[in-house]
Amino acid sequence: MATKENDQIIKENNCETKMGLPCVLEAFTSIFETGSISNKCCGELVGLGKVCHSALVKRTLENPLFKDLSPATIIAKSIQTWNNCLALINSPSPSA
Repeated sequence: MATKENDQIIKENNCETKMGLPCVLEAFTSIFETGSISNKCCGELVGLGKVCHSALVKRTLENPLFKDLSPATIIAKSIQTWNNCLALINSPSPSA
């Protein structure tokens, strides 16, 4: 998990500009802490794309502030959040 690799993916795909800060914080909380992500932010997360999502999660894990977290747990939660959002976005909504 090389930092340069993740940074390059993030830069090349403009990952940091694709989500609004409120949704970034919601996604972060749902993965690195305990919380849920709203339908609106799920839409932004899926719009961000899986490549960006993975690279941003991995880069965050490389931050010394998060050294006490279990990477396996975080990766699992990030995949779970991604899959939940994907299912939510792809399912027909009652308001449609």
